[in-house]
Amino acid sequence: MTKLAKSAGNFSQLGTFAPVWDVFKTSTEKLASCHLELVRKLQELIKDVQKYVDDQAKTKEEVASTNGAVQTIQTTGVALQKSKENYNAKTVEQERLRKEGATQREVDKAGVKAKKATEAYKGLVEKYATAKSEFEQKMAETAQKFQDIEESHIVHMKDIIQSYAQSVDETHVQIGEVHTEFLGNMENTSVEGLIQKLAESKGTGKER
Repeated sequence: MTKLAKSAGNFSQLGTFAPVWDVFKTSTEKLASCHLELVRKLQELIKDVQKYVDDQAKTKEEVASTNGAVQTIQTTGVALQKSKENYNAKTVEQERLRKEGATQREVDKAGVKAKKATEAYKGLVEKYATAKSEFEQKMAETAQKFQDIEESHIVHMKDIIQSYAQSVDETHVQIGEVHTEFLGNMENTSVEGLIQKLAESKGTGKER
């Protein structure tokens, strides 16, 4: 529309229709201004969406320790399960040797293995409990951070969209005013008036 207004301005010095071209130019410039304001609001909306994406990425970096907690509890869980199976196997083996009347040496040897398996299993139970506690804490903190971002984003985006909607309404009103003004100017422009203005600008048509 700015180009259109400029084009209209180029014709504004030509002949009797020059005043009408001036009206076109003024109205078109006003319409262009209205649309530029809408574009500006839309650009603000786009910037806020991008900011939301950036905040999400930044938060993911901040909660990287949560990924470590997840990996720790997964690794510890696997190790705990294997240790439990080993503990059960060694305990069953020791009990079997006793029932079958194996030598004391064999029973004692199995007992040492069962004791080691018990200690290892107990240690992993404690380690898993610690990992589980840290995991739950990290997950709660992370969930809260993402929830805060989402809530802030929603509130802010609603404000921006409402502002944009208000701008659309205001622009429609302004366009209506420009349209009414344009029609009024055209109605007030008569053929006689245009010819009279040309005569006055050229210094002709007056009595000496």
